[in-house]
Amino acid sequence: MNSFHISFTTLVAYIPLIATVLTCFFSVILARATLRYVEATDKGLALAREEFEREWTPDLHVKLERISATEARIIVTNLAKSSVLLQLLQLRKLSHAVPFERCRLNDPLVGGMTWSQEMGKRILACTEKDFEGPIAAAMTFYCAGRMFRTDWFRSQIKVSDGRIVSLEPSNIPARRVRVVEHKGPERRREFVQDVTAPAANKPEKKPEEKFFVTGA
Repeated sequence: MNSFHISFTTLVAYIPLIATVLTCFFSVILARATLRYVEATDKGLALAREEFEREWTPDLHVKLERISATEARIIVTNLAKSSVLLQLLQLRKLSHAVPFERCRLNDPLVGGMTWSQEMGKRILACTEKDFEGPIAAAMTFYCAGRMFRTDWFRSQIKVSDGRIVSLEPSNIPARRVRVVEHKGPERRREFVQDVTAPAANKPEKKPEEKFFVTGA
């Protein structure tokens, strides 16, 4: 009877230990399941972020096209969904480190649409009368409050005696656009201004009244 009592007491004493071991075992299983769930969630968020960036990151394609011996145009296609505001077009020969021609713009370009402009005179000014080799064009633009710049889109051109003989695109850059970093405090110009606010804040000034006394 005493041995049975001792065994039962020992078993009762081991119950908390067994419960602790089982709790640790199930805690480990739950922790592993939680980690797998977190990894799956991170992968889902990464895929969603990649899809969002692929759809809404600005992506412009720049192409130079020959129209005639003295005329050429630039064609900018917005391949993304987001609209952009074209700001600056740059042209240069690859032998020059700095752009030769800069054309300031302020033209909106809706996603999926194309913008073009005649550039024959600027291209001839960049290449001079006789030239054969690559030239490049890049576009700077605003999108979602940030300024971007495309990479240099190259074209092979042949100019003879001031006439454009051929103008063909040669390659597409691997990196389409990049954010333009500003040094120092950022200066942004407001495109929309409330023209009635200054007038409302200023008190109205009554015109001065002048009196003239005429003699009898």
